Amino acid sequence: MKNKPTCYDLREAIPELYSDVPTFMGLPKTDSSQINEHDVIVMGAPWEGICTTGSFTGCELATKTIRLASLRYGGYLPEFDYDLFDYISADDFGDSPYFPGNSNDTFAAIENMANEIYSRGKQSLCFGGDHSITIPILKSICKNTSGNVGIIHFDAHLDNMPSYLGKEKNARCCPMYRAYEMEQITKIVHVGIRGPRNNFKGLEHVRSNNAKFISSFEIHKRQLEDVINEIKDYVWEGTSEVYLTVCSDVLDASANPGGPTDFAGLSSYQLLSMIHSLSSEGIRGFDFFEIYPPQDHAATSSHIAAWAGIYALSGMAKKKMNI
Repeated sequence: MKNKPTCYDLREAIPELYSDVPTFMGLPKTDSSQINEHDVIVMGAPWEGICTTGSFTGCELATKTIRLASLRYGGYLPEFDYDLFDYISADDFGDSPYFPGNSNDTFAAIENMANEIYSRGKQSLCFGGDHSITIPILKSICKNTSGNVGIIHFDAHLDNMPSYLGKEKNARCCPMYRAYEMEQITKIVHVGIRGPRNNFKGLEHVRSNNAKFISSFEIHKRQLEDVINEIKDYVWEGTSEVYLTVCSDVLDASANPGGPTDFAGLSSYQLLSMIHSLSSEGIRGFDFFEIYPPQDHAATSSHIAAWAGIYALSGMAKKKMNI
């Protein structure tokens, strides 16, 4: 295919989304008129809404740092022995507009950008930003499918608060509550949950909505393949679309220095293995949020986000190989 990352050829000028921001993996830059030519469209959502943990994190900067980290990588993974770009075509659509202090207008812009992707039956790869951005993406998926939707939610936290302080319904602690409210979303599995930053009513709300919960402690005690198969059996039954969303703090703090400090989490091996295997079942989209560049001094967390995106793309390619 012609749209391979720049590392496959002699180094040439890397396409830029805007000044000094490269495309993901150096892939070609696309616009609305070119979406039909590709299988997967990369987009960014540089938004940090109301802060729920103290000071602001700078996560809106991560759409740039993740793309910068991705430039050293290609699509061949020796553990699977195929190059994903031999099977799928991917381009970078750039970042959604955002309106500081205005979640309604920002979310409308993100939803409109996602509509450009899903209305054409394409798959997405999105980087943020804080985790509230999943809300407009899920709205777009529901708008552009007639069937039921399943969600695989990787996180240290359930993110199912009805609002933040009784006021902000679009906060980063609320996306799964908003997902529960969407009638087409019939299956949600929360993966990697643990720790003292969860609300005591969270699990009660999970059970009342017939969602599924798998803690990081359970994953560490069980065979990883058994957990993956359990998720597949649950989420894909009765759904026509599945979306995979990742908060960086599903990872143990030792593997995520540029994200929230949550311990007893997944290893990078566990997370990447699960992303690849689940994506290979066929997903509509993938996102990765909550990278904080101001504290990510060696860009370690930006690199794991780029790896996660590549493993998701590789899984999407595997699905296409098997059809």
